[in-house]
Amino acid sequence: MTTQAAPVVYKTYTRAQLDREYDNVRKVPNFDFSTYLAELNQANELARTQYKESFSADVPYGDGPDETMDLFLTNPGGPLHVFFHGGYWRMLHKNDFSYVANGIVAHGHNLAIINYSLIPTVNMGELVKQCVKSVEWLMAQGQAMHFDPARISVSGHSAGGHLAAMMATHSFQYELQSICAMSGIFDLSPIQLCFLNDVLALTDEEVATYSPVRRKPVFSGKLRLITGAQEGAEYERQAKELVSKWSALGLNSDLDFPEKHDHFTLRAALGNPDSDITKAVLFL
Repeated sequence: MTTQAAPVVYKTYTRAQLDREYDNVRKVPNFDFSTYLAELNQANELARTQYKESFSADVPYGDGPDETMDLFLTNPGGPLHVFFHGGYWRMLHKNDFSYVANGIVAHGHNLAIINYSLIPTVNMGELVKQCVKSVEWLMAQGQAMHFDPARISVSGHSAGGHLAAMMATHSFQYELQSICAMSGIFDLSPIQLCFLNDVLALTDEEVATYSPVRRKPVFSGKLRLITGAQEGAEYERQAKELVSKWSALGLNSDLDFPEKHDHFTLRAALGNPDSDITKAVLFL
């Protein structure tokens, strides 16, 4: 009896192959995600303790229960860096990323770590809208909170990289100084066709509207994409395709694939002020 080959669902990928491309935990040999999170949680607690005099938790930027941010305001009058966390839009929380302060604020940047509602409690459109709202709120509150609202930079990792890129498609009161998208998803088409859509339930309209590769950027500042060299073919394609599409529209960007980095080492490097990753995110 002949076994029928699995159908191709996206480009050259079967469903199983596409699932593997976007299952970041399984791509890393002998990787224990729970241990990784526990180790970073120690760094989270260290950051909240070390900067307790300048740390404000759960600051609301909207009326929704998830529309909050954590602020590390260590440099009065200085620039602000805004960070969007990852978790494939369906998991994790700003509290899991306090450790980013250990890397960022040492360079004179104040820091806002943004929380947002997760799918399926909201859809992708509402999630993106919340992130735009957070930046708008920070620009409106900058003077009162003693940071420079005209010097705001943005970064994000994984789903947060997607959200950072989406900020380039929105006009703000002040133009963002720089955007750095790490390990980003810029084309939602394969996400709609792999295991992630079992929770995300992305529609064709959402894929068209919230894929940065299908949007025209209004941002004209410094853009950098960083994807680990060990993150796999699809993550590499995602980054290269966005650079190609947006360069054709007039927005040039840096594209970097740091050696020896995977999805998780790249994220962890943000906790080290001396790492090349932290310095690249801040365009130092």
